[in-house]
Amino acid sequence: MKKVLSFGFINVLSENIAEIIINNNVVITLEMIDEYEKFLTEHFKSDFGLLINRVNHYSYTFEAKLSIGSLEQLKAMAVVYYNDISKKSTNSVLKKREVDNFNLKMFSGLELGWQMGVDWLNKELNNI
Repeated sequence: MKKVLSFGFINVLSENIAEIIINNNVVITLEMIDEYEKFLTEHFKSDFGLLINRVNHYSYTFEAKLSIGSLEQLKAMAVVYYNDISKKSTNSVLKKREVDNFNLKMFSGLELGWQMGVDWLNKELNNI
């Protein structure tokens, strides 16, 4: 199942994993976070994981950085990055949200990271 958003899309990969891909050069706002979180909470009725596929370049507003990843049922996030800029951007969000202690792991898309991310999410969700 594929859900088109105003700024990207979500692929539902399994009963408890979704992949999100943001369009190139987007600045993620609180409204955009609300849009994708609404879909996720309507689709997943229990715990789920999110594969964040950073194939495109995008950034976040300060407010979005403080809000992202806050869904109660979101138990694990795998970030697949393809360059140092995407990796640094993800680390910037993690630093701002350090107190939240996200269950997040990053994978290089240039080293089969997509599949490793899905495998890690399955493992994490099975250990809940």
